[in-house]
Amino acid sequence: MCGSVKIEVTSDHHEVGMCHCEMCRRWTSGPMMVVHVGKDIEIAGEENITAYRSSDWGERAFCRNCGTNLFYRMVESGEIMLSVGLLDDQNDLQLTNQIFVDEQPDFYEIANDTNKMTGAEVFAQYAPGDKSR
Repeated sequence: MCGSVKIEVTSDHHEVGMCHCEMCRRWTSGPMMVVHVGKDIEIAGEENITAYRSSDWGERAFCRNCGTNLFYRMVESGEIMLSVGLLDDQNDLQLTNQIFVDEQPDFYEIANDTNKMTGAEVFAQYAPGDKSR
């Protein structure tokens, strides 16, 4: 929001993922919507980014000046899930998957037809043995 961090995605990514876990909902005040850009990203103003290590395997990054949520990064691989709201052009995006659907509160419902995974399924696939976010 303040412009002290500039992010450019260096290749096309159009699939949006949504996380309904309690931690993401606390961080974003709703489900977190991201584009998994991996390492296809250039960041200017990294000195203005603060990262919070929210689990053994992930960290949440935000602008230290204005507080804007920027991305979720996998610690081991360095892969980034970029907050969708940062993208200038959102017209070609498609919501394709949702995770932690078992933690989704009752007050909203996503109508899109997507791949859905529970928290247990996410941990089994991506972080066997780890139950933190």
